[in-house]
Amino acid sequence: MEDEIICNCMQVSKHEIVDSIKNKGAINVQDVMDITSAGTACGSCIDKIEEIVKSER
Repeated sequence: MEDEIICNCMQVSKHEIVDSIKNKGAINVQDVMDITSAGTACGSCIDKIEEIVKSER
């Protein structure tokens, strides 16, 4: 589900994370964090971000 919110703190959806990987050059979790701000508040979504990064490689 592309509209699923992965990062509740920053309201970042799965679609935005996938877009950062496919279209904006993110190759790891830190890149996704820098581009989308996901994972930069409480950090509880970092495992989910890592799973998405691995699945999109």
